[in-house]
Amino acid sequence: MQMTAYTRLTALVAAAALSAGATSVSAQEVDRSDWPESFTVGTASQGGTYFAYGSGWANLVAEELGLTGGGEVTGGPMQNMALVHTGEAQFGMTTMGPARESIEGTNPIAPGLQMTNACAMFPMYQTPFSITALASSGITSVADIPEGARIGFGPAGSTSDTYFPRMMEEMGVDFERRNGGWSDLGGQLQDGLLDVIAFAAGVPVPAVSQLEVQTDVNIIEFTEEEQAAIMEAFPVSPFDIAADTYTTLEAPARSVSMWNFAIANCDLPESFVHAVVDVVMSDNERMVNIHRAARSTVPENWDKNGVMMWHPGAARWFTENAGAEIPADMIHGGM
Repeated sequence: MQMTAYTRLTALVAAAALSAGATSVSAQEVDRSDWPESFTVGTASQGGTYFAYGSGWANLVAEELGLTGGGEVTGGPMQNMALVHTGEAQFGMTTMGPARESIEGTNPIAPGLQMTNACAMFPMYQTPFSITALASSGITSVADIPEGARIGFGPAGSTSDTYFPRMMEEMGVDFERRNGGWSDLGGQLQDGLLDVIAFAAGVPVPAVSQLEVQTDVNIIEFTEEEQAAIMEAFPVSPFDIAADTYTTLEAPARSVSMWNFAIANCDLPESFVHAVVDVVMSDNERMVNIHRAARSTVPENWDKNGVMMWHPGAARWFTENAGAEIPADMIHGGM
């Protein structure tokens, strides 16, 4: 049957409607022949924000793009940089501090190796540094932490374990260092095996929220002087933990934070990474449903990366959709 102008127009309108209803237009229109059939996202330990957030967006991307993928338990940002750099994981998540150390070759996992093949993909959220103790301990401030306190700093090599011990030393705290997953450390605190847990994770931290259900806790904020001293010594920014984050809080809690970014192996196909970024960044409500920390997972926060080279596919998405002006020398291989 010969197609008239009217039927051609009708077909075009129908095609446009189908395209508008599609979840990821970019994923349907591009050549997917060089895309991987499956992928993993390096997260951190169970009970932490990285695991919940990372597994959530991994599942979302897998569903939307018709691939097999999911989150993988890891040691956190330092290990994620190594896994993504080597290609053992296609994607991961890191914070700016560990990213800088990894690129400079001071990642303790592989000292001397400059991990330059892990590229920035999209902004996640800020990681506040927060301190929690049982209410029964009587610890309500950093100054109250007793000499030789047993402090859980999270998994070895995590952002928390990398920076929080140094911060405690900066504030004059004498402590015994303990490591473990967030859920495990929360249980140890409740059982009296730890005096304090010092978390660096997106809020609310699932392990802390679970503790609140089971017992009374104190969320300990920094004084203005402590906050200023930490900001002077470390690559962090001021941050207030909102009062509605935890039921324990009656007012915002003064803290500091580091930005988190999702990362991609720099050698992944440009169109694949572009499609992944499109799924995550095009509908913030879906991301917030995964984790409240994703309220900051919005296009305008692209400029929070000043450390890593951008993956070309991610750089193209933010240039097209967020008006990002990313210098060519900050894009892997140029663009």
